[in-house]
Amino acid sequence: METPAIPVPEARSAVPASLRGLLPVLLALPVLALFQWLMSDAPFASYLLSVVGVNIILAVSLNIVNGMTGQFSIGHAGFMAVGAYISGVLSLNLKDVALSFLPVAVSDQVFFVVSLLVGGLAAALCGFLVGLPSLRLRGDYLAIVTLGFGEIIRVVVQNTDAFGRALGLSGIPQTSSPAMVYFWVFLTVLVARRITGSSHGRSLWAIREDEVAAEAMGVDTTGYKVRAFVISSFFAGIAGALFAHFVPIINPGSFTFVKSMEIVVMVVLGGLGSTTGAIVAATFLTLLPEGMRSLFTLLGAEGSLAQKVDQIRMPVYGLLLVALMLARPQGLFGTKEIWDVLPRWIPRKRRGLA
Repeated sequence: METPAIPVPEARSAVPASLRGLLPVLLALPVLALFQWLMSDAPFASYLLSVVGVNIILAVSLNIVNGMTGQFSIGHAGFMAVGAYISGVLSLNLKDVALSFLPVAVSDQVFFVVSLLVGGLAAALCGFLVGLPSLRLRGDYLAIVTLGFGEIIRVVVQNTDAFGRALGLSGIPQTSSPAMVYFWVFLTVLVARRITGSSHGRSLWAIREDEVAAEAMGVDTTGYKVRAFVISSFFAGIAGALFAHFVPIINPGSFTFVKSMEIVVMVVLGGLGSTTGAIVAATFLTLLPEGMRSLFTLLGAEGSLAQKVDQIRMPVYGLLLVALMLARPQGLFGTKEIWDVLPRWIPRKRRGLA
C-alpha cells in the first residue's frame, strides 16, 4: 500500500509584494553612495565612467528595439539629443530657483531629477510620434524614419536660438555624478531584464522570430513594437539628459548619425538580444579610444597618432565589426546572458524542495 504524499506548503517570501519591486533599488543605493565617495577625488575617472554609463544606457535601451523586437533603428542619437536639450534648457531656467524648505544641494538634485524626467518624457513622446506610423509597416521603414528624425533634430537645434544654434548650449548646471549615472544604468538594465522575463518580452521575441506568425496567434504586433520603441526612446532621452549635466557644453556635433551608428555597433557587437552583451560592448568600445591613446603615447607617437585617435576610431570599430561578423556572426553573447554561459559547477538557484 502506497503512503499518500504529504503536501508541502509553499515557501512565502519575507518581503511584502509591494516592496519586492523596490528591493533591488534599495540595495543599490548604498553601493552607489560608496562608489560616489571613491570617485570624488578622481575627476577624469569620474568623467570617463560617466561616459561609459551613458553609453551603456543607450546600448541597452536600443537593444530592446533592435535586439528583442527585431526592428532596426539608426536614429538613437536623435532621441538622446531631445533629452539633452530639453533637460538642459529646463535646468538653465531653474538654475537660480531653490526650494526654501530644503538645503541648496538637495534642492539642486531635486530639480536635476525633474529635468531628467522631463527630458526622458520628451524623448518618449517623440518616440511615440515617430514609431506609431512607421511601426505599422514591415521592413526597413523604421530605419529610414529614424534616420530622418535624427537629421531633423540636428538641423532644428542648429537653427534655434534657444538651443544655442551651432555653437551649442553652455552654462548647464553640472549636477550629475557617476552615482546618478549608474543609478540610471541600474534602472535601465533592471527594466530590460524585467521585460525579457515577462509576457510582454515573450511577445517581443515572437515578433522578432516571425511577425506574421505572432500576429496570427493574436499578438498585437504594432502595439508591442510601439511600446518597446517608446521605452527605448525614454531611456535614450535620460542618457542625453545625464550627458548634458556633466559635460561643459553640448552641441549638435555630439548627436550626429555617427553617434547613432556607434550605438548600433555596440548592440551588434554584444549580440542582438543580449543585455549583458550590450553592457560589455558599450564598456569596451567606450574605453577603447583612451586605451589606444595611452598606447600611442607610450610608443612615443604623442604628436601624431595619439592626437588622431578620434579620426581612426571609427575605422577601428568597422574592422572589429567585420572581424566579428566573420568569426562570430551572432555577436559576443548571441541572445544569451552571462549567467547562461557560466560553468555548470557554479551553484544555481534552487527552484523547489528535494
